[in-house]
Amino acid sequence: MRIRTCILWCAIVACRPSNEDASADSAFAAVQRRGETVMGVDQYTSKHVFEDLPDGGRIVLERDDAKDTAAVRTIRAHMRAIETSFQDGNFAAPGLVHARDVPGTRVMTARAEAITYRAADRARGAELRIRTTDSTALAAVREFLAFQRSDHRAAGHDTH
Repeated sequence: MRIRTCILWCAIVACRPSNEDASADSAFAAVQRRGETVMGVDQYTSKHVFEDLPDGGRIVLERDDAKDTAAVRTIRAHMRAIETSFQDGNFAAPGLVHARDVPGTRVMTARAEAITYRAADRARGAELRIRTTDSTALAAVREFLAFQRSDHRAAGHDTH
């Protein structure tokens, strides 16, 4: 009986999430809450993709349910607003979502004239295409997208 109790206790301890896991989950939940506030749509029922491309990258935000036309319209309006803000070198929205300076954005602001942003509608949302031929700006765009992928726990390509 004593051995079974010991084995059961070990199994419970091994399966229990660590404080570090709980902290990561609460940090992710906070990003999700702030994302909903900034973007206007539920982050748990939407999908992000942050894709590196040879000349920059793209950000995709889509609803899981295409029938949620109000949320699809909200996403499209958000991406058009982000297009304008980013083109002006204004990265306040990502800063609000992540509650910090987002890696890559300082260089992207400094190199704003070397980067283009173009929003486009998709069936369930929208995407923002980011393009540059400037190697310093490209490195910053990739740093920005990598951080976004990590903090949003998102995919890096559209076929995930």
